[in-house]
Amino acid sequence: MKAMPWNWTCLLSHLLMVGMGSSTLLSRQPPPLSQKRSFVTFRGEPAEGFNHLVVDERTGHIYLGAVNRIYKLSSDLKVLVTHQTGPDEDNPKCYPPRIVQTCNEPLTTTNNVNKMLLIDYKENRLIACGSLYQGICKLLRLEDLFKLGEPFHKKEHYLSGVNESGSVFGVIVSYSNLDDKLFIATAVDGKPEYFPTISSRKLTKNSEADGMFAYVFHDEFVASMIKIPSDTFTVIPDFDIYYVYGFSSGNFVYFLTLQPEMVSPPGSTTKEQVYTSKLVRLCKEDTAFNSYVEVPIGCERGGVEYRLLQAAYLSKAGAVLAQTLGVHSEDDLLFTVFSKGQKRKMKSLDESALCIFILKQINDRIKERLQSCYRGEGTLDLAWLKVKDIPCSSALLTIDDNFCGLDMNAPLGVSEMVRGIPVFTEDRDRMTSVIAYVYKNHSLAFVGTKSGKLKKGLSLDFSLEPSREERGERREHVKVSKGGSSMDVPTETCSVLVNKCPVVLRCKSC
Repeated sequence: MKAMPWNWTCLLSHLLMVGMGSSTLLSRQPPPLSQKRSFVTFRGEPAEGFNHLVVDERTGHIYLGAVNRIYKLSSDLKVLVTHQTGPDEDNPKCYPPRIVQTCNEPLTTTNNVNKMLLIDYKENRLIACGSLYQGICKLLRLEDLFKLGEPFHKKEHYLSGVNESGSVFGVIVSYSNLDDKLFIATAVDGKPEYFPTISSRKLTKNSEADGMFAYVFHDEFVASMIKIPSDTFTVIPDFDIYYVYGFSSGNFVYFLTLQPEMVSPPGSTTKEQVYTSKLVRLCKEDTAFNSYVEVPIGCERGGVEYRLLQAAYLSKAGAVLAQTLGVHSEDDLLFTVFSKGQKRKMKSLDESALCIFILKQINDRIKERLQSCYRGEGTLDLAWLKVKDIPCSSALLTIDDNFCGLDMNAPLGVSEMVRGIPVFTEDRDRMTSVIAYVYKNHSLAFVGTKSGKLKKGLSLDFSLEPSREERGERREHVKVSKGGSSMDVPTETCSVLVNKCPVVLRCKSC
């Protein structure tokens, strides 16, 4: 779909998990004739929640991952086709799932919550993974959502046993003459023996191939994965890694996470559990995961620490903001939202901050840490993976920007936190989602809040303009599209033109 010269549009998809119903009725509501509206609305039944949304950059078609269904919409939000994914008889304790072997656990009718939705452009298919059967995935043809494959007979086909939407993130690495890779990151929900927390898988050309989702490399000693050791649970019984965002840039794949850890407060000899936000980086071509590095990230303004990551989005700097930050216009920036403190993951405080990270600065900090470790300085500093402190080993080698690790000094943690640049804080209505993109050399940032407000800021001062209120908490999964724009709230999707929304109204009244 050809993009309009001025009406480049933003796709604001704040997707919520609400009711677990199986209704298929959705309506597209035309605006009253008396109102001139710059967008249309697509609504679902209250019992049906939308979980994920992706936009085909080539056609503008929108794909919605919902409870028990996948939807394909046109760029103006007309329903083109649907594909049913559930419910079905299941029990989360069945491993392998009952479709592989008989399960002795009682089976009940179970909804299939969409946990991951990705477009595989190279093979023109949609990867839709759900909560049924330990997280198996369907590969659907983009054109009509016809099922091309549904691998389920190997343990590699079960990607995640966590029944929460947003618990799985995937990043596709594409090649011109080889099969693509899929990096998968997931919480394991106390089942590390079944699921690696992060892994790289094969995306075969044939959707029914036996090797679909197989580990890129696997032998008796090394594999393209990292599992949480059982010893970790003796220190932190409810340990897990919660993935908030994932992306690729240059030669690396990145995931942003929340992780619990035990720390001693100042002046105390006892330890308490807090949550630390960390960026995880891996080389795309690293089959043994020797390049795994994680670095803590956070933000501070006016003496207040913002450490609980809520959402993130990767964008370019743009000429105006680049000049302000002293970077190039094509440099990658991470727009992030943090809430105050470190102690509450599920019930975060309302105080929150919008912060910017320059990705190159994070990579420079990682390079410095690698260089110091290979000089034999410090320890690996990765408490959850290496319960004991393991000293760094000295080795004479050159570590440049694209160093991908060796079978020593790996995996590696960075102890010193990288601080973002705070651009806006909110004390009463916690920010919970963010999107950013460049338009006419300006970086546009949109932020969703706990109460449902939508705020927009420009690159010069990031003075955010509040919208009217829309019910329902905003969360992650925000997208950008050239051809069409839609904002997803619990059961409806709105299409908004950026140049028409200096202040975005709620879907029902804009």
